[in-house]
Amino acid sequence: MSKKISLPRIKGRIIKIAVIGGAECNEETYETAYKVGFAIGSQNAILINGGLYGVMEASAKGAKDSGGITIGILPSENEDTANKYIDIRITTGIGYARNAIIIKSADAVIAIDGGFGTLSEIGYTLSYDKPLVALNTWKIIPCNKKYEPLMHYVKSADEAAELAVDLALENK
Repeated sequence: MSKKISLPRIKGRIIKIAVIGGAECNEETYETAYKVGFAIGSQNAILINGGLYGVMEASAKGAKDSGGITIGILPSENEDTANKYIDIRITTGIGYARNAIIIKSADAVIAIDGGFGTLSEIGYTLSYDKPLVALNTWKIIPCNKKYEPLMHYVKSADEAAELAVDLALENK
């Protein structure tokens, strides 16, 4: 008989934390993303990301290693493009446009490292009024003060995951 776990919920919905970052990353960034994913899974939140490699793979691996659940929103129509740590593979066939779906599906977002794809996801995060937790990623100076309360810069993986879950719970 499998053990039933209690997942944090907002109005009956399970908390989903998106982890965004590059498909390519160095070893230090991979380890950071792994720790973030592990902490998300440890808090019984679902990790959602783009399902590919680099930061996405590392965070999904961390979540799985802590007993968590992972969702990958894939840019292609092929499920086999997902990394092996993704439980639920959602194919889109829409390339980078899937970034909007990742962010729309999340209750809070953690950005780690990344390139222009990550920057576009940060833009979606703020435009959809979602909390953004930034860890070793783009430094954004908003031109409109209304975005400042959504932006949180942190220095550790544990702080990022804990803050993201807290912000997700507060935001709803």
